[in-house]
Amino acid sequence: MEVVYANEEFPKEAEKMIFLVGPTPRKEGVISWRIEALRILEEMGYDGHVFVPEPRDGKWQRDYYGQIRWEKKGLSMADCILCWIPRSEENRAYTTNIEVGMYASSGKIVLGAPKDAPKMKYLRALGEDYNVPQAETLEDTIKKAMEMVGAGAFRKGGECDVPLHIWKIKTFQNWYKSQRNAGNELVSAREIYNVRPGSKKNFVFIWILHVVMYITKEDRYKKNEFILGRPDISSVLMYRKGESILDAKIIMVREFRSPAVTSDGFIHELPGGSSKNETDPTIVASDEVFEETGLRIDHSRIRKHGARQLAGTLSVHRSDLFSVEITEEEFQELKSQQGIAHGVIADSERTYVEISTMREILSENLVDWSMIGMISAVLMEIYKNE
Repeated sequence: MEVVYANEEFPKEAEKMIFLVGPTPRKEGVISWRIEALRILEEMGYDGHVFVPEPRDGKWQRDYYGQIRWEKKGLSMADCILCWIPRSEENRAYTTNIEVGMYASSGKIVLGAPKDAPKMKYLRALGEDYNVPQAETLEDTIKKAMEMVGAGAFRKGGECDVPLHIWKIKTFQNWYKSQRNAGNELVSAREIYNVRPGSKKNFVFIWILHVVMYITKEDRYKKNEFILGRPDISSVLMYRKGESILDAKIIMVREFRSPAVTSDGFIHELPGGSSKNETDPTIVASDEVFEETGLRIDHSRIRKHGARQLAGTLSVHRSDLFSVEITEEEFQELKSQQGIAHGVIADSERTYVEISTMREILSENLVDWSMIGMISAVLMEIYKNE
């Protein structure tokens, strides 16, 4: 176990990082709870870094704002923010209230306080809203923190700025691998936001990092951008051939999505979506077609056309693109489904089958450029020898 005290350098290499948040004694004779926390962590075999926002020698520096900057950096880097709040007259924990509020939705907080600790009702309710692990003893709080970080993951340099719950996400690793293969370096990172849908809050659906990158080929630093990620998706073009590429009949779905800037307020797209689990994209494709159109297509019939980013200046996620030529019987079945709602009700998803020719798709201005690109890429491949 390595302890980093207030205003000391943060690690350049790390596997696990826990920040000890809670009231800090300001009066002589009041012993810091962090001394006991460090002892328990060591006894439990914790072998990572611990960030302690107290001076190693007990002598506080006069640079108050330097202390704040150090704490903000450590809180951002930490894989787990262990909050222990033995609130009392000597340990009021005013700043701790703010820190819990700032990171309650982050997915990396563990909240602990004695059962009879005063003024904890609001924080406990906040923790329940975000499914924050909670405990009533310091030992149990530490156990939950160690469970959260688990085996950790080795990171070095700017990688240490990426907390575990982002580091382990497939879309982050795909992006980072691409940047390293290009010779670029992640200099620093700071998590701005993440979205964890559902009641359990155990799945990061959207994440945003501010990053500083060194661009090797240009010998310069890029400091003013953020990257957004979400799970990769599978998109499926179901079609019936026409006399020409413009006459091909394409199966689309219409769904209300709040970001839409179309004339009808709906998004018009190929059936598709993502999975919370590490599922074969071809199986995801088959499942999404069934969920969004009601038609079950065996995944063995689906042809893969590769994977690309959909919005490369904003999001790192990609779409695996697939196609399947449907039969006349399947086409008629899909025609009969028009106007009937499909989708996953639990996810507030409601989709409707639409059938359009390529000519209509190009002329009606309802389909975004990335969708037109996917449709065109598949149709050009299908019609190239005709």
